[in-house]
Amino acid sequence: MKISRRFATFGALAALTTACAPQPSRFKIYTGPPVTRVQVFKAQRVLQLLSGNRMLAQYDMQMGFTPEGHKQFSGDGRTPEGAYRIDRRNPNSRFHLSIGISYPNSRDIEVAQQMGQEPGGDIFIHGTPKEFLGKPDWTWGCIAVTNEEMEDIFAMVKNGTPIFIYT
Repeated sequence: MKISRRFATFGALAALTTACAPQPSRFKIYTGPPVTRVQVFKAQRVLQLLSGNRMLAQYDMQMGFTPEGHKQFSGDGRTPEGAYRIDRRNPNSRFHLSIGISYPNSRDIEVAQQMGQEPGGDIFIHGTPKEFLGKPDWTWGCIAVTNEEMEDIFAMVKNGTPIFIYT
């Protein structure tokens, strides 16, 4: 009986200690220089993170299923071009993790309305599900990187950071 009581006491203490111990975060932590600008070069399929004039990271990327040209309306499969901001975060994205781009702006809305269309929205930088790995330009207008790269980007890029998307 002494052995089992001792074992039960030890087990209870171990469980209590484990429950109180700090748990590792499922998110990476970034402590380097702040990202002050995100640049996307659509023709080169490259996304860059900069701090001032210093490039911190560069990633290959995929875009919308109709990559050429500026996004004009919902469902066109294009990735926007122009100056925007990172405006939201989704840690529960169906595309691993995602950060939102402030598309559409007032000009985007005006152009779409002139065409009798809605401008669309929900444009993100996000990860890539297994079924899309290796497939070119598969999103509905978003910018996709690998899930591991998205973990870095999610940690490094804060809301309010400007993003410039070039042809």
